[in-house]
Amino acid sequence: MKLKSSYDLLVITGPTATGKTKLAVAVADALGGEIISADSRQVYRGMDIGTGKDYSDYSVDGRQIACHLIDIAEPGYKYNVFEYQRDFRIVYTDMRQRGVFPVVCGGSGMYIDSIVSGYRLHEVAPDPGLRARLEKKSMEELTEILKSYRKLHNVTDIDTKKRVIRAIEIEHHNRSAGRKQSEFPRLSPLIVGVNVDRETRRRRISERLRKRLDTGLVEEVRGLLEKGVGEEVLLYYGLEYKFITLYLGGKMTYEDMIYGLESAIHQFAKRQMTWFRGMERKGIRIQWIDSELPEETRVEMILELLIK
Repeated sequence: MKLKSSYDLLVITGPTATGKTKLAVAVADALGGEIISADSRQVYRGMDIGTGKDYSDYSVDGRQIACHLIDIAEPGYKYNVFEYQRDFRIVYTDMRQRGVFPVVCGGSGMYIDSIVSGYRLHEVAPDPGLRARLEKKSMEELTEILKSYRKLHNVTDIDTKKRVIRAIEIEHHNRSAGRKQSEFPRLSPLIVGVNVDRETRRRRISERLRKRLDTGLVEEVRGLLEKGVGEEVLLYYGLEYKFITLYLGGKMTYEDMIYGLESAIHQFAKRQMTWFRGMERKGIRIQWIDSELPEETRVEMILELLIK
């Protein structure tokens, strides 16, 4: 379908377990478009079950819908927002030049905000002197230092000491650096948020977790450890990788792991919604639709929004 729209980008987002991917693929198929992932963990190869890479979702009636920015980094690497924005720009430009409509899909709020708000970012090199000083401080002291730079929207920044030190390092650099930051192109996105009521979301999260455990999630994490991906790195990736690593290391029982992980995913979904509400408070409009509506209805609603 040839689309005449004032928008140059469609973003389909929302909290975890709302069926974003299947919907985005259906819309992309209707548009003759392609998907650009906005998932901070699906960038890693070999991290499939825990990040929800349901490759079968990218096929519609035998037609494969291309998806970009999945499986582009090795597990153990720490991909960041700067790199995402850079890689998004390359893929987006190529798609527009080919006349393909871009459909961004994912729940990583900072990744999405970085492209729709046009974060002005540049790469931050390590600061050995600052790191040495920060290493002497406690996690509580480091958290307070980070809070002095900015409000903590994303609690994963304070999951580990190494991570909070890196976050402080970036904030310190951004405040003290005098060089001009590169401009990100101004986009005209339609942002669609997919949501469900709290109880339905909780049920879906619980069912999905059990399915992933039944289909080899623990074995996936064990395999990453055996391949040399360090425990600290897997703790850094959070959620499934954090809790199963603790279980495999003998720090949690299997039952405690499931209970803790399930609770953490529910909390993660709440934080995602907090992030999206924060975007709305900044003036970014998100058109919310109910994931319980039939897929055909939701696709039609989005196509209608695109051509308004």
